Amino acid sequence: MYKYLFGPVPSRRLGISLGIDLVPHKVCSLDCIYCECGPTTKLTLERKEYVGFDMITKELDNYFATCHDPEFFTFSGAGEPTLNTRIGHIIRYLKQKKPNIPVAVLTNGTLLNQKDVRNDLHDADIVLPSLDAASHKSFHHVNRPHQSIEIEDYIDGLILFREEYPGSIWLEVFILPGYNDNKTDLTYLKDTIVKIRPDRIQLNTLDRPGTIHGLRTASYDELRRIIDYWQMPNVDIISGTAVAETKIIFRNDKEAAILETISRRPCTVDDLTAILGISADKISQYLKSLESEKKITHVRQERGIFYHLVTRELE
Repeated sequence: MYKYLFGPVPSRRLGISLGIDLVPHKVCSLDCIYCECGPTTKLTLERKEYVGFDMITKELDNYFATCHDPEFFTFSGAGEPTLNTRIGHIIRYLKQKKPNIPVAVLTNGTLLNQKDVRNDLHDADIVLPSLDAASHKSFHHVNRPHQSIEIEDYIDGLILFREEYPGSIWLEVFILPGYNDNKTDLTYLKDTIVKIRPDRIQLNTLDRPGTIHGLRTASYDELRRIIDYWQMPNVDIISGTAVAETKIIFRNDKEAAILETISRRPCTVDDLTAILGISADKISQYLKSLESEKKITHVRQERGIFYHLVTRELE
């Protein structure tokens, strides 16, 4: 069972993607109210080697020797990956070992005002930062940042990164009705996005349980109205569960893969079926066994029953 790798999972944006987790659950610079990984347990801007380079590469080498190649390597997981000071070294390691597989980094973008962070991401193929609000009030309401983060510095970092970075930038905007979808917030966001100049803009909304009660998923029509209001090119809607288009079984150790995946974010039976490429009946058998062993539990939400670990730590 891997501790720092998870999947491969069918990503809505990146195909079949092997996740790489560079920080413990849940070390982050934000404590977003919608985060599917749960509340932030260590709110910080401190960069250090949270997970050692050798520990990551050992798991990667084992994966390369025993599993099918994914379509993407994706730095994501249960925290902010750019907090790990070795992220640039690991990106270059992947490029050396598997030069034909693209590397993506999912980041909240709050550290991009630091030159060393921008340099660390230089060799990634795609960077997917987020920006959910461009005003001080809404930023604090939705993202609950570390006290040292100012929205102006956050935005400046995204603009500087665009000027220096040779790869593709896909900017994610997470829409929460009643929080950041009013005309004032949408206008601030549009004006800021024009300055950032991302290659793509991706609207997302709630798909799994957030960290506070009462959050609502934006409907497809609501997201379409935002696109119509912005009148900008290259805006996509990415909300909705991914469906795998391949029947390849990427992992033989299904129970371990289930535990690795739901330790990062809650999943339904359908989610896990898409990830593992086996029937819902088989997935349900694994889940029933894991629940009887008190390794996992479940909660019912709008989209269905979500399974998560009893404890957030992998065993």
